[in-house]
Amino acid sequence: MEHIDLMENLMTLQFEHGIQKDEAPWLFLQSRSRGLMIQACAHAVFFCRLLRALRKMGGSTKVSMVPSEEEEEDPYRKPTKRDLKVGIIGGGRLGRQLALVLLDKASITPPSLHISTRRPETLIDLQRMGIRCFYHNCFLVDWANVVFLCCLPSQLPNICLEISTKLEKSCIVYSLVTAVPLLRLKQLLCHTAILRPQYQCAENYIDIWGSNEDIKTALQDHEIVQATSPYSTDGGITLNIKWLEAVFYAALNTCTIREMPYGDVLKALSDLCLSVHMPTCGKKTGCPRIVVTDFVNQAFAKTLSSSNVFPWFDLITVQLKETPFSQHLKKMILFMLLFLTLIRLYFLFCPGKSCFNELFFLSSLCLFKIKKSHFAKYKMFIFK
Repeated sequence: MEHIDLMENLMTLQFEHGIQKDEAPWLFLQSRSRGLMIQACAHAVFFCRLLRALRKMGGSTKVSMVPSEEEEEDPYRKPTKRDLKVGIIGGGRLGRQLALVLLDKASITPPSLHISTRRPETLIDLQRMGIRCFYHNCFLVDWANVVFLCCLPSQLPNICLEISTKLEKSCIVYSLVTAVPLLRLKQLLCHTAILRPQYQCAENYIDIWGSNEDIKTALQDHEIVQATSPYSTDGGITLNIKWLEAVFYAALNTCTIREMPYGDVLKALSDLCLSVHMPTCGKKTGCPRIVVTDFVNQAFAKTLSSSNVFPWFDLITVQLKETPFSQHLKKMILFMLLFLTLIRLYFLFCPGKSCFNELFFLSSLCLFKIKKSHFAKYKMFIFK
């Protein structure tokens, strides 16, 4: 159902109308809060999309990170072991928006999404879509593969105490409670499979985040999607790149649980995340591929046989210390470029080569700081 802001053109009912002059300088916090929510939802969606694709791999099933017009599932089918089951603790504004975006952008079906909140009666609209909403944190954690924490910081200690004994080793906790650091989360949950994106806000920035649209609609805007890239500084909010490392190591852990040989895992990640190519690259022989030494040191890589799986990685350590993948990200500029392009194709999917070309150049402009006056020259050079 489309939501309409009835107060949009009624100036006396706008939030800003009641603000005193000495309070006006703080209005930027409203835009920053919205920007942080958009960023958090976009990155959570990408993470779920990647895990969902890896879990569905095998047999004749064809999966991709880029949505396709043919991709369609029964929205009311009961989830199987290969489906990604997502739980959200907290049914406030963030939890609600995250649920809607996961349904729309991450291809998570309503039966594969549960929400635990103290007031499930306020989520009637989500329940009508087929999402189970209840108040039972332990049941949610025991059921889900990924659990998003969308509660208030003051509620977190009690929630962690409640769910810590129910957390399986393979369950990934994705915390959107920004006030609680990783080591504190580890202490509260007695768990190491935790992701916590860290955002930094600039003092001076151009507000691109809008005000009245929901998050799902905002992620159809080219400029906003550009700003959600892990490598972008647009909009004044940047994401610590350690998040991207944790996403990939979490993906490795997901494959380890499924006992996928490490060679198959590397091929799957390359196909999923580096599957966008320049039209001039022919057979793609010169395009980057993900290799074993991107994640482990050479000494350990030499001990692996073709049937071995990756070891289990501590995601807390990955986010707090240097890893082999840290070095890889610093060196592989082309990897960054292809990944940026994938982000844009993912959120702004539209068929046709012209759309791909445009998105590819948006990535080039962002990464290499190419001046707009030189845009045509680079376009002719790459796509000649």
